[in-house]
Amino acid sequence: MKVDNLRELLVEELKDLYSAENQLLKALPKMAKAATSPELKRAFESHLKETKGQVERLDQVFTVLDASPKGKKCKAMEGLVEEGSEWMKEDADPDVMDAGLIACAQRVEHYEIAGYGCVRTYAELLGETKVAALLQKTREEEGAADEKLTKLAQTINVEANEEEDEDEEEARPARGRKKASKKRQLVSR
Repeated sequence: MKVDNLRELLVEELKDLYSAENQLLKALPKMAKAATSPELKRAFESHLKETKGQVERLDQVFTVLDASPKGKKCKAMEGLVEEGSEWMKEDADPDVMDAGLIACAQRVEHYEIAGYGCVRTYAELLGETKVAALLQKTREEEGAADEKLTKLAQTINVEANEEEDEDEEEARPARGRKKASKKRQLVSR
């Protein structure tokens, strides 16, 4: 497809975001199910409801622009969702699983924040003030979701690290012998 002007670029980018949001509608319930932290589970469930509203808002945007949301698959979101799916298959400690889920979710949020920021700016430049306002609202929601995940990570990541610290303490004597042996090997060379 040839894109000749900023309005066409706006519509193409909106189609990409529409696809991305619809892919998330399928991924978020799986992430909520995989989460062990009740707070993280609630955050994913809450964002699912918010995402449904964002899709509806995009429908409004397409109506204002007299354009169709169909015809594009967001390959970036497809990749991010696939990474999340792969992570959920890992055999991980529950706190570590949650920390990984947060990382996956924040990658998604950052992608969306960037995407909505760009299309909002295009809409502003094109004088589409209603469209720009709708897109800014979604951009703010994505930013708030990212902040919520960061706040959860401050606790969950610490808990995941405490598990590792406990494992290290149990393994320390054996590890200490290996390090001493390696030092001797290096010194003797």
